[in-house]
Formats: sequence, C-alpha cells, structure tokens
Amino acid sequence: MKRRIKIIKIGDIHIGNKNNFILIAGPCVIEEEKLTFNIAINIQKITQKLNIPFIFKASYDKANRTSIKSFRGPGIKKGLKILSKIKKELNIPILSDVHTPDEAVEAAEVLDIIQIPAFLCRQTDLLIAAGRTMKVVNIKKGQFLAPEDMEQAVKKIEATGNKKILLTERGTSFGYHYLINDFRSLAIMSNIGYPVIFDSTHSVQQPGGLGTATGGKSEFVPLLSRCAVAAGCAGIFMEVHPNPEEALSDGANMLKLNKLEKLLLCLKEIDRIIKSLS
Repeated sequence: MKRRIKIIKIGDIHIGNKNNFILIAGPCVIEEEKLTFNIAINIQKITQKLNIPFIFKASYDKANRTSIKSFRGPGIKKGLKILSKIKKELNIPILSDVHTPDEAVEAAEVLDIIQIPAFLCRQTDLLIAAGRTMKVVNIKKGQFLAPEDMEQAVKKIEATGNKKILLTERGTSFGYHYLINDFRSLAIMSNIGYPVIFDSTHSVQQPGGLGTATGGKSEFVPLLSRCAVAAGCAGIFMEVHPNPEEALSDGANMLKLNKLEKLLLCLKEIDRIIKSLS
C-alpha cells in the first residue's frame, strides 16, 4: 500500500506531495567567504525571479575527499560562521553535511537541514545524534544500497522522535568509477513516507575517476534533472559554481551558474505539468 508522504516544513517552505519542487543548491565546499556569498546571492536572485523555494548548500568540511592532499574546506568553526552570516543576511535556510555525532550537535546551532553523507547513511550513532537535534535531517542514499534499504535509516531517525526527514537519491555504483540512476528508486523511497530529493550533480560523478580526484560528466546534469522532476521528486539538489573548472572540489560534475536559470525554467514547467496530472 502506498503511504502518504509527510510534508516537511522549513520556515515558509513546504516540501512534498503537490507542493512545488524545491532547489537545494550551492558550491560543493566553502572555498572562501566572498565567493560563497556571491554564489548564494546569485542563486537567490534566480529562484526569487522564478518563484522556486531555495535552500542554500555548502560544505564546511569534505571529509571523504579522494586524496589526502585534496582541499577539504575551512572547517566547522569558520565554516559555520560563514554559513550563519549567509543565513542571516540573505534570510535563506542552510544545509550542510556532518560526519560525527559531536559535529551534528554543534552544526545544529546554525543549520536548518543536517545532511548525512551517502557513505555514512548507515552510521547509527550519527543518525541518532542528527535526529536528536530535532532539525530536518536529509539522508543521502548510499551508492551501495537498494532504495528500500533506506527505510532502516529512517527508522533510526524516527527512534529519536524526529519525523522531519528528507531522502536523497544520488546514483548507484555500477562497476568501477561509474554511477547509474534507476528512477524507480524515487518512487520506492517515497513509499517510505518522506519527500525524496534527487541529487543531479553527484549522480554524474565518476568516483576516483581521475586517480587522485573524482571525475564527472556534468553535461548530463540537465538530462537527469529533467528525468527526476518528471518522475515526481520533491526537489533537486544541485551543486553550482561560476567556474566549475576552477572549483576546489567536484568541479567535474557541477553545473555552471550561468546555466542554472534556463534549466530551472524547464524543470518548473515539467513540475507543473506532472503535478497537474497526478
């Protein structure tokens, strides 16, 4: 039996069911304060123009980079300070990822959404710590999991009394250095009872594909985004950067900022049609 999807509220944003799709977007990692602010401001201008609910995303620490020499970000103290400033000055909700139970508690002082990275989606102590903050928790499906397996991760959050949960699809491992998307997973995960987000940029990754860094095929981001919205996802997660070729993390799979508005116009129309027919 198909379950009714809970509507998750973050301020004035309502996620799930027939509400308009949302955009979670920003750079992969905080590179420096001015650039991060500029990206947030530009995405906000586009989403306000198109009337698309927007949540800003940026990582203060990328703890799972391929190489020990890779840039990780400014760290939790400096990173949360920058994210807090963006949140207050631009009046937008903030999402970032956490990696340890203690980190979840500290990050909850700033974040509106605590994100559990795909590689950590089965880490019980981390899920429980995130749930206990009573913030919205976005769990990314591990590349190694079937979509129905995410119900067990959800139950760990629910065990804390927190039922403010989002689930995010980001592709499934397909041999070495490749991910593939099965859009049936969006319907399967939505049957767990929570809104499902589609991560259209990590889905085009080639993990470890460059040897000391992750590769990617960013030209497929628009295609996968269109497919996901047509499949009825509640939102799109997308990493964007004004110059992806110069980005310090995940540049190979990020969408160039100047391509965002055109893509969102298309996604908004697809979303309108799909929800008018459902």
